[in-house]
Amino acid sequence: MDAPDGVVSPAGADVVVIGAGMTGVACAYYAARAGLTVTVVDRGGVAAGTTGAGEGNILVSDKPPGPELTLARHSGELWRELADAVDGTLFELEHKGGVVVATAPDEYDALRAFASNQREAGVEAYEVAAEDLGDYEPHLAPDLAGGMHYPQDMQVQPMLAAAHLLRAARVTVLTGTTVVGLPRDAAGAILGVQTDRGLLPTRLVVNAAGVWAGEVAALAGVALPILPRRGFVLVTEPLPALIRHKVYAADYVANVGRGSADLQVSPVVEGTRSGPVLIGSTRERVGFDPTFSLRALRGLAAGAVRLFPVLASASTIRAYRGFRPYSPDHLPMIGADPRVPGLHHAAGHEGAGIGLAPATGHAVAALLTGRPPHVDLRPFAPERHDVHL
Repeated sequence: MDAPDGVVSPAGADVVVIGAGMTGVACAYYAARAGLTVTVVDRGGVAAGTTGAGEGNILVSDKPPGPELTLARHSGELWRELADAVDGTLFELEHKGGVVVATAPDEYDALRAFASNQREAGVEAYEVAAEDLGDYEPHLAPDLAGGMHYPQDMQVQPMLAAAHLLRAARVTVLTGTTVVGLPRDAAGAILGVQTDRGLLPTRLVVNAAGVWAGEVAALAGVALPILPRRGFVLVTEPLPALIRHKVYAADYVANVGRGSADLQVSPVVEGTRSGPVLIGSTRERVGFDPTFSLRALRGLAAGAVRLFPVLASASTIRAYRGFRPYSPDHLPMIGADPRVPGLHHAAGHEGAGIGLAPATGHAVAALLTGRPPHVDLRPFAPERHDVHL
């Protein structure tokens, strides 16, 4: 029930987080742990957007040395802490590791060079000769050139993770509530969050709206160049224990970093605790077009069978699609917005949002409470693509 005069919460909150996906949930969780009162608002439901359409990747294997890998390594540590604090079995956190495979000798050489650079940045990466790949994945195609084992890669059930961490945070959650404005005072600082149910008074706002983060930023008169990048996932019938690790082709890393709007398909195959095998990954910039692409789905199936011929006889029970929040330089936008006092951003993670969410939330909570973040946020500065509306 709305409070008098259209104010949802007369007392307000220390901080309002816009977005109940994994990133917003992590921001809320760590802000609450830091002693702030938090309200989370989402026009849909918890994990109803990109989070609910993801595979739950927590990866270091796909990131070259640099700021994103630093963020990912910290996030991996935090995921392990969260599994102890909240009970990781509730959200199916699996320390399964990853295996990246090369289909040709030159691809294997490039993969080994890539891993060598990662090791210098603290990543565990172990070469696997072609004849030894079967020890890791017995059903892999026999003609692969070799691979790399990444024991630090993990997987989580993202919807369960968001729900359980939000419950553990003990914050106020307003779902089915649309943000329509960000009132500001005469100096331009945030005064609150205007929703279709009334006003949420606050001086601190975290924009964790994922693919809609640009729309939220525009309400404050600033631009974030975040665009939707559509992706599909195939789901097979239950095939218990068929695939042990997260397995993907070496060209997946290159496709993540490409800026092309055209369809890109790289096989990514992994089992789940409940049995079905998840098959990704596609990327294309087509706006918010919800159409299911037969070309993309066929590409996924062909890529998966190339790596695991045994899947040729498996039945696909469904497919789903989501929209990843794409950033032009492939780095998320994390931190305080100097253009609008009180406004913070935590968006633009594209397909890495689940994995990077804890480190993002941890850093944002530090800023909200006046502490230095654990990770250098300068490479993620929201204003680096400064465009005034």
